Amino acid sequence: MLGFAVVTLDTQVVNVALPDINRDLGGSLPGLQWVVTGYTLMFSALLLFAGTVSDRIGARRAYGTGMMIFVVASAVCGLAPGLGWLVAARILQGVGAALVTPTSLALIRAAYPDSVARARAIAYWAMGGSIAAAAGPILGGALTQLDWRLIFFLNLPVGVAAVLVLRGAADSPRHVVSFDVTGQVAAVLALGALTYGVIEGGDLGYGSVRILAVFGIAVIAAVVFLITQARGRHPMVPLDLFRSRTVRVALAVGFLGMVGFYGVVFLQSLYFQQLRGVSPFVTGLLFLPMTGLVALLVPLVARVITRFGPAAAIIGGQLLMAAGLAGLVLLPADAPTLLVAAVMVPVGVGGSFTVPPITSLILDSVPPHRAGTASGVFNTFRQLGGSLGVTAYGAVVASQATFLSGLHISLTATAVLLLLTAAASLTLRGAQH
Repeated sequence: MLGFAVVTLDTQVVNVALPDINRDLGGSLPGLQWVVTGYTLMFSALLLFAGTVSDRIGARRAYGTGMMIFVVASAVCGLAPGLGWLVAARILQGVGAALVTPTSLALIRAAYPDSVARARAIAYWAMGGSIAAAAGPILGGALTQLDWRLIFFLNLPVGVAAVLVLRGAADSPRHVVSFDVTGQVAAVLALGALTYGVIEGGDLGYGSVRILAVFGIAVIAAVVFLITQARGRHPMVPLDLFRSRTVRVALAVGFLGMVGFYGVVFLQSLYFQQLRGVSPFVTGLLFLPMTGLVALLVPLVARVITRFGPAAAIIGGQLLMAAGLAGLVLLPADAPTLLVAAVMVPVGVGGSFTVPPITSLILDSVPPHRAGTASGVFNTFRQLGGSLGVTAYGAVVASQATFLSGLHISLTATAVLLLLTAAASLTLRGAQH
């Protein structure tokens, strides 16, 4: 719970500080995007590898290693003398976060063999992330009033506490698995090239030789990755996982939910400060209704799942998110900031109703020895949605004449896609919790 909380905190706490980071270290909108996506990109790209590490060396050891990397990288972020250093340290943070997330779920899977008890434990695990998401913008805004570097130093005591708590956990079993080096390199190259092309294409032009070449590299790397997974002796992502309809739908829901949530936090942080002239701290407070209710509603989500089943919570959550995104698009440009904050609430609440049940369904759909791999695949799709969501939203905004027009296009497209995945989630009604 501590581990998931601290890595989630760093996906949220930085957004509010972006204007101040820009003033201190320089850079343009693409540079600010890299501060966010450098972390989430490496987070998502290495989760598959981290799942394999968890199965091979044991979740307990992998978790501890990841947390120490995260703590060291956080210290480097706080001391970064320039934007390049900050982005590089954020990438290193992503390496640590990638090891922490699937291993925390694998520890839960091992500690709670009963599915009902495991679902309750996962709800509390999710609550750790929810509390961090709620606190992130406010902490980021408050600390930025003093110095934005403090938001990274905040991770140090939390990370150390997580390592100390880990000492009380039982040793994790180890399984004989081999590393898929070619597949991992191909995955990082494909995701990195795609992200670079989308972000930098806004400045260089998507028809430029450099951007076309980068997209070509992304396509080739993606093909190599798929071939290694289909024909390799030790694939990171056994393709038979995708034979399950539950797994396929769950991955789509996890991906798109993070596109909407991360995208809203990124864009609305800039919107409040740059268009409405709000301070970083007040911006953090404006996110409180959206993120605070997420933390408070986690126990209610568990009861809803027990009474109505996971499919109802998943479908309802996606419809709520779509409604919130549509509401933000329909608001007039001069709407009071408090009204904007209120309309953002369904986006956060909707997400809180999808994560616990969809996570439980994923783990219940695989045998115990594949828990680390399955959770790695699921969280890869979620974090990939977050990183590509910020990337795509920033690219759309950069291509439009005004910030608001880019924001409206991004949110409208996401709302439509959420309606489609909600419809697909109807097939989950027969899934057992």
